[in-house]
Amino acid sequence: MALVPYVENPLPALSKLHNSSAHFRFANRDLHLAQDWKKLGVAAVVWDAAVVLCMYLELGKVDLKGKRAIELGAGTGLVGIVAALLTITDREPALDFLSTNVKANVPPDSPGSAVVSELTWGEGLEHYPAGGFDVVLGADIVYLEDTFAPLLQTLQHLCSDSTVVLLACKIRYKRDTDFLGMLRRLFAVEEAHYDKQRDIHVYK
Repeated sequence: MALVPYVENPLPALSKLHNSSAHFRFANRDLHLAQDWKKLGVAAVVWDAAVVLCMYLELGKVDLKGKRAIELGAGTGLVGIVAALLTITDREPALDFLSTNVKANVPPDSPGSAVVSELTWGEGLEHYPAGGFDVVLGADIVYLEDTFAPLLQTLQHLCSDSTVVLLACKIRYKRDTDFLGMLRRLFAVEEAHYDKQRDIHVYK
């Protein structure tokens, strides 16, 4: 398991997770995201990996214009909102919360540009087109070893040979490195970006 505070935590770096909202400026827009640690836990707070991935997207090194993108394990939806295309997915319990953040932050003059839908990795993949996405995004979704196999299965289903996958994560434990080894057996993997201050890697 990743380091997660299950009770109110006095550490400044973790206290922000207990705030009821988080505010950012990306894509020339002020974004206001609700957070609800007590109700939904890890799915309802903005993790540093999401912030770093958004910063990387703003660098423009991955072309998103006119592309079909999907965010896995979206949580608060920050990455998907910034990518602004989109199909944004999470497990069913987090969908209402995720939808609220998307509606509050995606411009009203772009109806249909962001879709929230349920996706539990490795299940119901037939509801998503095989190889149907140009870009697959994930922020801090590599931390539970039991999910590695279904996550890899999901990535294989969603990707074609030309799909770009961007995964932002902190390497906390040996199992995280093991996942990268599993990923490299299926995909060509490179480290595209490293945020030293937050200790977050972006793998492409």
